[in-house]
Amino acid sequence: MAATNIGMMDSAYFVGRTEILAWINSTLQLNLSKVEEAAPGAIQCQLMDVVHPGTVPMHKVNFDAKTEYEMIQNYKVLQDVFNKLKITKHIEVNKLIKGRPLDNLEFMQWMKRYCDSVNGGLQNNCSYNPLERRGTCKGGKEVSKRAAATQGVAKTSTSSKTHSSTHTRKNEQLANAPSKPAKPDSSKDAVYDEQITELKLFVDSLEKERDFYFAKLRDIEILCQSPQMEHLPIVAAIQRILYAANDNPSVMAEAQAIISQQPDQQAIGLSPILESLEEERPKVESQKRKNISTLEVDMAANSTLSPRQRLSDISDVHHSDSPLVSYCTTLVGNSDA
Repeated sequence: MAATNIGMMDSAYFVGRTEILAWINSTLQLNLSKVEEAAPGAIQCQLMDVVHPGTVPMHKVNFDAKTEYEMIQNYKVLQDVFNKLKITKHIEVNKLIKGRPLDNLEFMQWMKRYCDSVNGGLQNNCSYNPLERRGTCKGGKEVSKRAAATQGVAKTSTSSKTHSSTHTRKNEQLANAPSKPAKPDSSKDAVYDEQITELKLFVDSLEKERDFYFAKLRDIEILCQSPQMEHLPIVAAIQRILYAANDNPSVMAEAQAIISQQPDQQAIGLSPILESLEEERPKVESQKRKNISTLEVDMAANSTLSPRQRLSDISDVHHSDSPLVSYCTTLVGNSDA
């Protein structure tokens, strides 16, 4: 499926926490107030049961999972379902069971994107009964009862507001009576909790971004410290920027100056081998000239000698007993005769 490998910049990951919670509560008839309440993994299993009825063994799902071991068992059921459906999404179980808001929000955003892409979304499966299916799970009935009770309290509070106008006169009569200390407003607490959750999500996002760029800079630093590159001028410029203690514009100017000096340093800084070759070149040339002069003198001297004198010079060589020398001596004697 196309939704199994969506990227981090997909629109699915920009769906807000409130919309995700409303989608889960309306689909499974629950009353979640925080995304991290889905950390045990049972909700994800039932969402897959909605879009693929009969694929999830709901009797193995534990809605009352408290320990990490019990949560991992739920994610094993979910992973088996993914394998059956050939879904390649990687489940980061170790992060999800920790209950961190950002990790669970990202996974639920992916779940919503996937469920919406299957057969046009969950709206087409009108015959699905989430309460009945959840009743076969461990702790599923208790979860349904708690959700129903919470929803009943919410309905009662809304209905009481509609009849509040009939009691306005009584409230006016009791306005002058001594008032008791007011109880804390639960609505304000809910607002504060929501703000705290939003701030936690924001901090988690910043920490992930910080760790990502720090890892990149660390890789660059290790590469610059390698023996093959640490002496290059471009590496010196990069290190000047990396190790700058403050955000000073002069740091960038200094780095550019280091790079601009690179051609001059390359022209001046010859390797020891090249320098030795440059020093030896005049000596070799002078030696060649000496050899040529000696050869010319020898040729001139040999031209004035008789054949017998040349042979006597040859006989001074250590190889005078060789057959070649004897043969040359015979030839010279015959020519003189």
